[in-house]
Amino acid sequence: MAGGCFAPGHLGELTRIVPFEMVDAALTDTGAVQQRLRLLPSRVVVYLLLAAGLFTETGLLQVWARLCAGLAGLPVATPAPSALTAARARVGIAPLRALFDLLRSPETGCARRSGRTGVFWRDRLVTAVDGTILCCPDTPANLTQFHKGGSSHGTTTGYPMVRVLALVACGTRTIIDAVFGTDRIGELGYADQLLASARAGMIVLADRNFAAATAARRSAGPCPTGRSSPGSAGSRSE
Repeated sequence: MAGGCFAPGHLGELTRIVPFEMVDAALTDTGAVQQRLRLLPSRVVVYLLLAAGLFTETGLLQVWARLCAGLAGLPVATPAPSALTAARARVGIAPLRALFDLLRSPETGCARRSGRTGVFWRDRLVTAVDGTILCCPDTPANLTQFHKGGSSHGTTTGYPMVRVLALVACGTRTIIDAVFGTDRIGELGYADQLLASARAGMIVLADRNFAAATAARRSAGPCPTGRSSPGSAGSRSE
């Protein structure tokens, strides 16, 4: 655990997976380190946003309370909701995108040493591709990219929806890559964007939604050498 104003910046036991050094490197590489030391340093804000992904049903203030729950006796900030929102905007999305790129990996070497069942099949890394739909905040900026659901009365309802498609290593549950965008495009429309992270030596499992001849031919062909689509998690701005 860090000291001073950095104390709330942690994920408990998960901090060993996303250590301070990794977060600091992402902030430095993206130019998001604070210009002056604040009550909410950039590193702390990154951990706050990561924790918000674990507690999706609570607001930032409640997430902050969880981060500080084990810090009894230490002087920690008690920010207002507006301060947390401003800190989130100050740090921006680039450090989170950089962290994703640092963490996503098939971890082939580690998987071989783990001895887990289901990691490999006939010496091929077993992976799977599948998608889901998530809701995002109902803001004007999000509504320029994403759409609300429809009702039987022809009106829009709920929150803007985001389609997410991921390529995952089955044995270790490691995310190899993920792409996302409007739900008006189907899963097959995003599948090609994951091919930049596919390679020889993988076997990819998919449900019947992917049972299309053109998609199968593209998946079996030469793997792209780089990521170029704006819909990839490593390059989207939303």
